[in-house]
Amino acid sequence: MNPLKIRSISFLLALSLLTVILFAASCGSGKMDPMSMTLTPMSASIAGTATARSSSAGSSDDLATAIANATTQAREIYATQTARASLNEPARLATMTAQAPVMAELPRYGIDPGDGYVAWMHNPVTIELKGYQQNGYANDYQNITAADFVMAADITWHSGTSLYLCGFMFRSDGNTNKPNQYVVAITRTASGYMAFLAMQDGKIANFQTYYPKSEDKSFSWFEDATNRLAVVARGNLLDMYTNGVLIAHFDTKTPPPNSITKPTAYALPDGATQQMIDDAQQQSLLSEDAFQDINEQLAEAKRNFIMNGKSTTFSDGFLGFVAMSQSGTVKCTFDDAWLFILK
Repeated sequence: MNPLKIRSISFLLALSLLTVILFAASCGSGKMDPMSMTLTPMSASIAGTATARSSSAGSSDDLATAIANATTQAREIYATQTARASLNEPARLATMTAQAPVMAELPRYGIDPGDGYVAWMHNPVTIELKGYQQNGYANDYQNITAADFVMAADITWHSGTSLYLCGFMFRSDGNTNKPNQYVVAITRTASGYMAFLAMQDGKIANFQTYYPKSEDKSFSWFEDATNRLAVVARGNLLDMYTNGVLIAHFDTKTPPPNSITKPTAYALPDGATQQMIDDAQQQSLLSEDAFQDINEQLAEAKRNFIMNGKSTTFSDGFLGFVAMSQSGTVKCTFDDAWLFILK
């Protein structure tokens, strides 16, 4: 028989075996746990390795080795899933107790807790930036990807006079230099605003802004204030919340606006301290620069949106916390953060 034909048959049999193993791993326990999110990228990696080896000029021994290694990886994934599925009852109850706050919060965003699973609950993390036009990312669960999800975190900022954003990046391709990704973030700048950005090859390709205070009366723009940001992503639709209040329902295919409303004056609470008054005056002086910066970003987004065929759509990818600074020193702290992946 033709050696090439023998090699092709062996490769097909190997892929069939991998399919059976991976299917068993994904169907063994009903709801998937966080580890199961590695199945998709791992499966692709295994298949890609086998395909690359089979199409090379290597010997049949090389192919057999590649198939054996791929099969071993698949079996290891299956064993991990089986071990997690057999948690004893105290461990299972402890997991349910830890996840209870997430399950209680989901209905605030119109989500049934039965519509998905908790992928991770994150320890507090701080991103600190220093210098001109700096970006920073953080996530202890870097290998987990998601398409449709709910992500939430308490965000505390310390920024001085810097122009900055603190928030989430998602559906990212993982390129740290020229990323393709979405960003939803908030800032105290301009009396507090929320921004949606689409980044294509590292350039702003869509830009939308919202003023949370118009809907969320509890939103605080003060230095060292904490606000809770939550994003629900389903297909092209995004729901963006601060402190449990819906700020915007947005389609990612919507083009950038022609103009942006100028921010309102900084509002002070009754009984404001002198420090609050001084802070408001200082931020008011920065508002003109901030508004100019926002309009420059909008102009760039409009140009790139048109150049990219008026469509910047990302359907899946990595997630994490992000901080973006125009200048100076900025600290963005993320606490009580979690990711819930929708089925």
